[in-house]
Parts: sequence; structure tokens; C-alpha cells
Amino acid sequence: MINASVYIICKNEEKHIKRVLESVKDFAEIIIVDSGSIDRTLDIAKEFTKNIFYKEWLGFAAQKEYARSLCTNEWVLNLDADEELTGQLKDEIIQTIDENNIDGLNIKISSQYLGKFNNEKSKFNRRVRFFRKDVGHYPEKLVHESIAINGKVKNANGFIYDYGTIDLKTHLSKINDYSSLRAEEKFNKNKKASLVKLLLVFPLSFFKSFFIKRGFLNGTRGFIAAINNSFYAFLKEAKLYELNNNKEKK
Repeated sequence: MINASVYIICKNEEKHIKRVLESVKDFAEIIIVDSGSIDRTLDIAKEFTKNIFYKEWLGFAAQKEYARSLCTNEWVLNLDADEELTGQLKDEIIQTIDENNIDGLNIKISSQYLGKFNNEKSKFNRRVRFFRKDVGHYPEKLVHESIAINGKVKNANGFIYDYGTIDLKTHLSKINDYSSLRAEEKFNKNKKASLVKLLLVFPLSFFKSFFIKRGFLNGTRGFIAAINNSFYAFLKEAKLYELNNNKEKK
């Protein structure tokens, strides 16, 4: 038994949730916070844990902060319902608990996209997902929530696998939803869109995704992902421009 808590927020994740729960079934505690599933998500979750809670949707950061607060162990691991803990990372988590000389692990997230995971020589996004419960919290954000840690963090070698953006339909739907939330965040901070940003954000984002993050190692899939990531960056600015424009008309 791994002496740590796992917390997962979810809604209508029957397609994925068994995978993630299988990967963490040897943890001491699994906390599920559901925001209103109407499929088999909760039936599947009950096979792995009794710690299932309902919370009306608060937003990504606030929902995860609530789930974190329910954990009873010193160490906590956050996973999304469409993710999976790899064996290598699990071993690092056990080692971290045993050695007890750092406060968190900064973990690479590898997404399955158009049928494959990215080349391991790609540059992956990292997130602090495993940490001491009392040294981390979620700053208020509408989207792209992340843990703020007051302590020592080490880069992990193992991965979390993400199955949440496996096809273009799903990716484009997320791009639309997340760009709206990100534009709203920027608008609330009195950020302004500009023609210069609208002109430059797409090519600069493509260069970062395809070359700096080595998306070219993933061939055609990498090119498609880079285009879509750049479109997301453009949409954030375009939607911010729309919000600015609507405000000026009032």
C-alpha cells in the first residue's frame, strides 16, 4: 500500500475512469469529486473507492482545491479522470515518500494524439501533481489550473499518460472552450488585445510547438498538433478582442 492520497475530479468519464483507477488502486486513499455524472462513471468508481463526493462545478482550480482538502494523507497525487499513472512514476513516488527530503514532483504529461504518444525526445509540459498536501494550493484560475508549491520540487523522470485529446473533434472542442475561459481571465485582468498580437501569436506559437518543443519528431501528427495549438493561441487573443470590443460598445 502506498501511503498517499489520490484525488480526481470528474463528470461523465465512463470511457476513461477505470483506467486511471486501476493505475492507483494500491494507494492508501482515493478521493473522487463528481460534478453530476449521468453515465456509469460513479458505478465504476465504486469498484475502487467509497470516498465519492458530489460538488457542483466551481471551476477547474476551485474544484481541485476542494478535492485536495478532502485528502487525509500527508502526500497527495492529482490525476484527471482521463489520465493514467505509469509504473516508472509510481516507483518515483514511493521513493520520494521513503526518502522524505523534497516536497513535490514536477511530472511530464504525455498525451495520446491521433493514435500515438509523442516521441520521448519531445519536450513535454510538466506539472506538479505529487506533493505534500500542506505546502500546495491552487491559485484562482478559470482554466490551466496548476499547483503553487511552497517547498522543494524535483523533476520526475516518469510520465503521466493523458488520453483526453485522442482525436481532432475532442481537441477542437477543448480549444474552443478553453480559449473562451482564458480570454475571460485576461479580460478580467484588464488585458487588451492588439493587431500586433493577433498577427504574431499564430506563427510564434507554431514555432514554439513544432520546433522548440520538438513537435517535428512526431511527424504529421506533430504538425497538426502545432497548427491546432497555434489556433488556440490565436483564438485567445481574438476572443479577448471581442470582449474588449463589446465593453467599449456599452
